[in-house]
Amino acid sequence: MPKLIAIVEDDPDQRANYTYAVTKKGYDVHAYASREEALLGFDEQLPDLVVLDIILGDEVDAGFQICRDVLSRSPSLPVIFLTERINEIDKISGLRLGAWDYLSKPISLDYLAEKISSLLRLGEVRSDQENTSANVKVIGKLTLDKEALLINWEGERLDLSGTEFRMLAKLVRVPGHAVSYETLMNATMQSLVTNNTINTHMRNIRKKFEAIDSNFDCIKSEYGFGYRWIKQ
Repeated sequence: MPKLIAIVEDDPDQRANYTYAVTKKGYDVHAYASREEALLGFDEQLPDLVVLDIILGDEVDAGFQICRDVLSRSPSLPVIFLTERINEIDKISGLRLGAWDYLSKPISLDYLAEKISSLLRLGEVRSDQENTSANVKVIGKLTLDKEALLINWEGERLDLSGTEFRMLAKLVRVPGHAVSYETLMNATMQSLVTNNTINTHMRNIRKKFEAIDSNFDCIKSEYGFGYRWIKQ
């Protein structure tokens, strides 16, 4: 059964173009022009992924409100913001609300369709993880054993400190999902932790992976917000 994609966009031409591109990719689409329409639609059926503009009609933060609502119903639902509001504070706000990505207009229709496919695959990976042991996660080449406090990359053990282990566990909890500095600070279980402290820990973690695999490139920095684990 095809995945259902919700597109919330008040511009009729853009809404039609996005709908065409996503439908062409093989997905079902429900398109909405306003916050009210979207929320009524979600009452009938929750989609598998949501694409949100932020400004809808006269409501300058409607997309943020929709994001809060839909994630209160389904916290693991992939949400993409697609908007002309590209200043840093809006991007940070969107990621903090739980969005999986934040894209700026104008956008290639092919790129949008591929981004949706990519995030749906990440969602499937997460679902697979939830069906495995609660203590052991396997994410691509990475194996994380919470009970034994062990990390393996391509079958080789990484020697991480307790703080590094907890930070990495937070980072890989939802692959592809940005993790805030605040969340990573809490994982250290230390007081007076700064962004620079987190950056230093992340550099050390990267170096330990790179000592095993020189092509390691799974930890991505989200400027001003935190970090993201990308499956390699």
